[in-house]
Amino acid sequence: MASYFLSIVLRLIFLVSIFFSDHTFAINNRTTTTHHHHHHSRHDNTTTTIHNNNRLVQQDYIALQAWKRVIYSDPFNFTSNWHGSDVCTYTGIYCAPYQNDTTITLVAGIDLNHGDIAGFLPEELGLLTGLALLHLNSNRFCGILPQTLSNLSLLYELDISNNRFVGPFPHVVLSLPSLHFLDIRFNEFEGPLPPQLFEKPLDAIFVNNNRFTSVIPQNLGSSTASVVVFANNRLGGCLPPSIANFANTLEELLLINTSITGCLPVELGFLYKLRLLDVSYNRIVGPIPYSLVGLARLETLNLGHNEMSGVVPEGVCILPNLVNFTFSYNFFCEEEGVCGNLTSKGAVFDDRRNCVPGKPLQRSEKACKAVDQRVDCFDHGCGGKSINGSTFSNANTSHHIP
Repeated sequence: MASYFLSIVLRLIFLVSIFFSDHTFAINNRTTTTHHHHHHSRHDNTTTTIHNNNRLVQQDYIALQAWKRVIYSDPFNFTSNWHGSDVCTYTGIYCAPYQNDTTITLVAGIDLNHGDIAGFLPEELGLLTGLALLHLNSNRFCGILPQTLSNLSLLYELDISNNRFVGPFPHVVLSLPSLHFLDIRFNEFEGPLPPQLFEKPLDAIFVNNNRFTSVIPQNLGSSTASVVVFANNRLGGCLPPSIANFANTLEELLLINTSITGCLPVELGFLYKLRLLDVSYNRIVGPIPYSLVGLARLETLNLGHNEMSGVVPEGVCILPNLVNFTFSYNFFCEEEGVCGNLTSKGAVFDDRRNCVPGKPLQRSEKACKAVDQRVDCFDHGCGGKSINGSTFSNANTSHHIP
């Protein structure tokens, strides 16, 4: 635990020092230019800098005191020592030196994870202009995110997961220029995901276990993220071909229980860095794209609980790093070569409830005959009906994310 907090502090100091180095250069450059035109400006600039430094420190104090006033339950006493002007001694608050005046420090990180704290986020949090990390997961914060968070131009990581926030997708996060890590999972956000989310230079996007609806935006592949988790929402639609643009970054894609329809696009095979692909509990039809045989780094592939059919290709089963392959609860009719017994190559696999002749625990002959094994993915549209003719939805059931 100590090493974890130390790593946070070191990362905060690094991030904030970069910002303040740039800020110092801008001030010095402006001071030099002004001095060329105004001989008496040096004293004025020094006075202004001292005033600004004091103002920044005061803003941190005002923000945290305002927050403390709207915290209504703090069973582990995280905020019990939030008093006095030295905010850097407050529990969960991490500070870093202000390089323009190293005698002062500003709030650069807040970590209240697993505090079980109840309350909301006041508008005054927008005064924490030096904040780089905000970690609030596993609490009982509620309401909406204040628009004043748009002032946090240094914010690099935002984790508000496992709380009680509500409303539409918090668009204020789209205005944060330094944001690289976004985790808003396990809340009550609803409505569509904005396409602008995938235009931001994010390293990780966690939006699972909310109430998002509509469809997966067509510009999904515009993102630069290495991890994307949409699971347990009601998005629907097909996985867009633009996902091929993820090729240089994407390592983990989890779309569990998102009401995806149609066939898996062949473009998935372009994601050469992919290590984990989980599209279980959806309405996906058609065959496994043979292009997946190019995913040499793939370790886990879960296609379970869909309506896929055809042959399980051996080229996928012999991927060099594959250790877990689940394709149960589909309508596959054949397992090529080693696919019939992946335990022989040391992999975990699950092929129950398919239509493979001679294998145990398969679907009934009647259920299998009702399925057309020749799905034409070029003609198959998104939405519509499932294989058994009824509209399918797992929206009210949350499924475990590995």
